[in-house]
Amino acid sequence: MEYNEKHVDQEKSTSPTESPAYYDKELEEPPEEESLHRGLKARQISMIALGGAVGTGLIIGSGTALRRGGPLGLLLGYGFVGFVCYLVMISLGEMAAFLPHKKGFAGYATRFVDPALGFALGWNYLMKYLIVTPNNINAAGVVIQYWTKQVHMAVWMVLFIGLIFIVNLLGVRVFGELEFWFSSIKVLALIGLLLMGIIIDLGGNPMKDRIGFRYWNAPNGPMGKYLLDQVHDVSLSIFLGFWATLTNALFAYMGTELIGVTVGEAENPRRNIPIAIKRTFFRILIFYVGGVFVIGLIVPSTNEALFIATKSKPGAAASPFIVATTLVGIKVLDHVVNAAVLVFVMSAANSDLYIGSRTLYGLAVEGKAPAIFKKVNRMGVPYPALILCTAFCGLVFLNVSASSAKVFGWFVNLVSTFGALTWMCISFSHICFMRALKAQGMSRDDLPYKAPFQPWGSWLALTATVIITIFKGFDTFIPWNAPNFITSYIAVPIFFILWIGYKVMFRTTRILPERVDLVTGLRAIDEEEAKYLAEEAARGPQTGLRKFWDSL
Repeated sequence: MEYNEKHVDQEKSTSPTESPAYYDKELEEPPEEESLHRGLKARQISMIALGGAVGTGLIIGSGTALRRGGPLGLLLGYGFVGFVCYLVMISLGEMAAFLPHKKGFAGYATRFVDPALGFALGWNYLMKYLIVTPNNINAAGVVIQYWTKQVHMAVWMVLFIGLIFIVNLLGVRVFGELEFWFSSIKVLALIGLLLMGIIIDLGGNPMKDRIGFRYWNAPNGPMGKYLLDQVHDVSLSIFLGFWATLTNALFAYMGTELIGVTVGEAENPRRNIPIAIKRTFFRILIFYVGGVFVIGLIVPSTNEALFIATKSKPGAAASPFIVATTLVGIKVLDHVVNAAVLVFVMSAANSDLYIGSRTLYGLAVEGKAPAIFKKVNRMGVPYPALILCTAFCGLVFLNVSASSAKVFGWFVNLVSTFGALTWMCISFSHICFMRALKAQGMSRDDLPYKAPFQPWGSWLALTATVIITIFKGFDTFIPWNAPNFITSYIAVPIFFILWIGYKVMFRTTRILPERVDLVTGLRAIDEEEAKYLAEEAARGPQTGLRKFWDSL
């Protein structure tokens, strides 16, 4: 506590007007009657992040990536983007452990870089969740249609929207516990699919066929050939296939960063946030990299069944795992996988609605959204923000006029660009945070959590994400596809319009490192932490079972 006490003393002894640092009253934490409640444990936070991140990207989207990049390209693409994801997560973890405020990571951009960047990032992230929530509701409706079409899809969608709204309205403790169990089912389903894939590959299938690495050999692998008929160059088509896996993987990993939004409702955040970030990342990395490796073993990338699956609506029929079971003669697992997909997308939609409402609340607390959205009920739920985000779930009814597969594709393009811009801003905010610490004579060694691989880690994450985003829509030119081009890139001009517009309107400037406020709000967080630790001490030592439960 020595580091924090030093800064608390500085905050007490120095008024904002006397401090040489940049100061804004909006950096203060909101009063208790307008504040979120700290009720999330580390196990719940990591599961909420898992629920938001592991959706359709692995169990459905990986089929398209396999067809384009081949088994090795798929593994390399997901492995590289997974490492970039790790760098973003640890950068966020360092800032969140130092200052676990209730404004999300847009608040870090406001404090460490420029209020205009915080405004653009906050609204960019909100728009992502206004879109991704109906995207998952859309997928859930399609999954139900795999079993029955007697009930109109719109009826299912209304039921799903009502369900996630009620769960979110019950308060963060109830939400956190329900999401923990939702995501636990998701983890068990993923483990089951991975084991099934390994057993199929080793010959434990009706055909008694030991596949091994057969599908890594020509013509199925090791690399795919994407757009070969258009570019007429084998080497170029192999590279394009690999690049396509990067953009697919970027969408798949999106959501891991949402831990940065949960810090405002985390118990003992300086301890629990770094723990949750490490758990979440390694769980996701194991499932994604392990998952695509297994898929590459059991599904040939050139098989016609895979091509048909990737053109299907987002349900069990679109999953490469079902293609694998079909190829070896297993006929009953399609319903099991379909049920797993339903759990995946409903858990993701539940987390997405939570994050969207908290993001809008954080913007309102900073004065960057209407003040009505910072109102909370007695359980600490920002209900006006929750109602607005739920209203946007009405976007699911777009598929009345367009096929759900096409709508799903549009949403994927929009969400991945919004998410990529978020990763860039987190990395850049962390770079500015490190510069501010150095300029003000503070050592990173004294931080509650020190991220490894810095400062080059944040620079690598920023550079890699920028490059992938710039070229993510390359296939919209080969041949030209206007709707896909627009949805691939429209988020970029929207982001810059928000950023530049705020700068012009409020005449904000980049905050110099030596003027960054590293003090305001620390005392309130330290007091909350001390109160929590005193309550825990009063309860006495934990039982072995309780320690195990909290370690999950």
